[in-house]
Amino acid sequence: MKAYLDLLQDVYDNGVGKDDRTGTGTRSVFGRQLRCDLAAGFPLLTTKKVFLRGIIHELLWFVRGDTNIKYLVDNKVGIWNQWPFQNYLNKNGFDDLEQHSPEWQEKLSEFVTKIGVDQAFANQWGELGPVYGKQWRNFSGIDQLAWVVNEIKTNPSSRRLIVSAWNPSEIEEMAKAGLPPCHTLFQFYVSHDKKLSCQLYQRSADLFLGVPFNIASYALLTMMVAQVCELELGEFVHTFGDVHIYSNHEEQVVKQLGRSPSTLPTMKINADVKDLFDFKFEDFELLDYVAQAAIKAPVAV
Repeated sequence: MKAYLDLLQDVYDNGVGKDDRTGTGTRSVFGRQLRCDLAAGFPLLTTKKVFLRGIIHELLWFVRGDTNIKYLVDNKVGIWNQWPFQNYLNKNGFDDLEQHSPEWQEKLSEFVTKIGVDQAFANQWGELGPVYGKQWRNFSGIDQLAWVVNEIKTNPSSRRLIVSAWNPSEIEEMAKAGLPPCHTLFQFYVSHDKKLSCQLYQRSADLFLGVPFNIASYALLTMMVAQVCELELGEFVHTFGDVHIYSNHEEQVVKQLGRSPSTLPTMKINADVKDLFDFKFEDFELLDYVAQAAIKAPVAV
């Protein structure tokens, strides 16, 4: 994953100070791209251990069209908890709590526990609105994922193999309990030698925390689609709009840039799965993953 480390160095060296929605502050650049040859290994960072279980469950959550964090909570994946939790605090008079303070952490723990055990509470407070899963599976009545898989199978030379999460008519509703899509649109491409590639456009990219997840997630999605469409693997191309390092991630970035990457692991997928919507967590096995210790950093909400 040298391409990722090169981008991280680029933004650290060349990013300029920019205010942001969260009030945290960033080093930001505009317009970058990295490429991963999916036949060369699964693009999961080795310079810090990445939470692969969370990546897989989040992707399956998107694919099934779900927008409530209960599925993730039930599978002990907390990567989306803070957005509905902050909405819950704001609506219940706790919006003055300092993020990550002991009281805030205690209330977050109580919130997540209640999401897991109380379906009515989860229905009310765990919903993120019409975010990724909704748009992928029901964009104004269109199941984009089902359509694009069928189109790849029947019209692989098409230049319209696109799935969009950016639905202007529902952006404000998405923002109420979560946030508008950061990874906004992806396009598949079938080459003359029957290799499937995917390009993602990401309007806003948290380079230290979020992007490693995004790379692995879309690489895995491409592998899944390639399998069900009986294609070989091509490239994952990641194109960025505003790509940034949060000011409270800079020490962690320096630490990661001081590490050297090792050989990429291999992702093994259950070859018996022939339908994109039949994949389960147990259908994926990561082999030969040698990673250095995780580097923790706070999420900007």
